[in-house]
Amino acid sequence: MTKIVISEKLKQYRKEHKLTQAEFGEIINVSPQAISKWERCECYPDIILLPKLAEIFECSINDFFK
Repeated sequence: MTKIVISEKLKQYRKEHKLTQAEFGEIINVSPQAISKWERCECYPDIILLPKLAEIFECSINDFFK
């Protein structure tokens, strides 16, 4: 079974790009609170955002899954 690691990867990639939650939220047009919830695994980003997230962090969508 594929493990979803979106929360871990988002936090890792955001920190590697030296972005705060507020700055990252501004880039993808969501609130810093939403970013915080994603990173704490309380919820996930909308599937429509995955291509944009992969583009921003220069990774594959598959990188968000193990």
